[in-house]
Amino acid sequence: MIDSDGYRANVGIILSNQDGKLLWAQRMGQDAWQFPQGGVNQDETAEQAMYRELWEEIGLHVEDVDVVASTSSWLRYKLPKRMVRRNSQPVCIGQKQKWFLLRLAGEESRLNMHATDSPEFEGWKWVDYWYPVNEVVYFKKRVYRCALQQLSKHIQL
Repeated sequence: MIDSDGYRANVGIILSNQDGKLLWAQRMGQDAWQFPQGGVNQDETAEQAMYRELWEEIGLHVEDVDVVASTSSWLRYKLPKRMVRRNSQPVCIGQKQKWFLLRLAGEESRLNMHATDSPEFEGWKWVDYWYPVNEVVYFKKRVYRCALQQLSKHIQL
């Protein structure tokens, strides 16, 4: 779903373990790391999209996590000009994201980056809470910082 301003609706997933560490995932075939995220389909809510993406990207089900909190609003970032696909209609200039902070309720062994036939991630690790702000690709830094700031009161650091 791309809105009238050119932003694609998207959800971001910040998964914490019992120690307050966050799941940091490596994109398939790249030296690029990020939180799991994905688009919101026309017929679903942000929360429904979050659970679908949770399964598609890291193989977890609703019973494997507890929803701790979500951002109060959609957070936006623009794509670099070289990444905007001008030949697609409507043109998508960036993403607007609703972020969810989840706590792993089940066993870590339930994580499965290859739950689907087209995995997006090939590896993962647990990192300190603020680590992703400095490590994510430059055009997502502001959104990551804002999401983590909004959600920080809901996790013991």
